[in-house]
Amino acid sequence: MTGRRQVLACRLDAVSIHAEPDASSEQVTEALRGEPLAVEEERDGWARVRTAYDYVGWVRAHAIGGDADPAWLRERPGDPVDEARAFLGTPYLWGGMTERGIDCSGLVHMSYRRLGRLVPRDADQQEEAATPVSEADLQPGDLVTYGDEKTTHIAFWLGDGRILHSTQREDADGVLEEREPEDLRARRRKLVRF
Repeated sequence: MTGRRQVLACRLDAVSIHAEPDASSEQVTEALRGEPLAVEEERDGWARVRTAYDYVGWVRAHAIGGDADPAWLRERPGDPVDEARAFLGTPYLWGGMTERGIDCSGLVHMSYRRLGRLVPRDADQQEEAATPVSEADLQPGDLVTYGDEKTTHIAFWLGDGRILHSTQREDADGVLEEREPEDLRARRRKLVRF
């Protein structure tokens, strides 16, 4: 089936969204229970979907079904840093968005999403969508992006030289608060705020 765009809900607590209709292909993100997914194509038990934050990938067709709740994202007061801290100790997982595993941009995305705010999924998209701030105006809860020629990492700024992020390196794996590592500081790109 091609050309039809039906919006269905994710039926599982979390389902991998893959780059290709193949379970061994790269996980690009995850869909969570109740999340609306626009079905763009179905093929051999897979569905090509577009998320509410405009991310495209493939899920097993059995993982989606039923009508999506139009009010699946409800805004509530809170602090994104507090939401991010709920993930402390969670292992790093490329494309992950749950307590079972999460990547750096997934941490930012989910911290805002838990407060009912939908921000982009990837670090470069988050950098682009947010408002730049100067170092003099940097406040706890703002974001710091990193990379060489393009943005490859993002972290919450906590103040006093500390960041909160999901990282995968030899001496640390997962979500943690730490003094901004010198190698990251040397690769700072932008300071931004949602």
